[in-house]
Amino acid sequence: MTLTIESPSFREGEEIPQEFTCQGADVSPALAWSGIPAGTRSLALIVDDPDAPDPKAPKMTWVHWVLYDLPPSEAVLPEGGQLPAGTREGVNDWKRTGYGGPCPPIGRHRYFFKLYALDTTLGDLKSPSKPALEKAMVGHILAKAELMGTYQKQARG
Repeated sequence: MTLTIESPSFREGEEIPQEFTCQGADVSPALAWSGIPAGTRSLALIVDDPDAPDPKAPKMTWVHWVLYDLPPSEAVLPEGGQLPAGTREGVNDWKRTGYGGPCPPIGRHRYFFKLYALDTTLGDLKSPSKPALEKAMVGHILAKAELMGTYQKQARG
């Protein structure tokens, strides 16, 4: 069985509904996964946008959400990000924990929801950034799954 991640709110490659963005309620979409490999002790989730600030001339990957030590016994993250017991949070590029929804300054951006199955729990990493979490995961990744959605700000009017 292959590790997969999906959302009931949008399909692979489709637009992320406005309610999950800075133009809506800015809450995280519900996520579900399956195919957790044997030996998985924890899961990690990174949500990022490689098209910042302009998809025609990207200069950086903007990090929207960093979670780790998600229990592998949980197969769902409900809308709004009610985190399972034991889950730890890292900091996003707004320098805070929690979900920050799509809010692209220009053009249509891609948002990647990356789920990692790990052979260990990582413990207290003191609210790590994405690079710090990725460094801690080295040598522990059993499988990776990805879900990509897009978003472009809607004109106000």
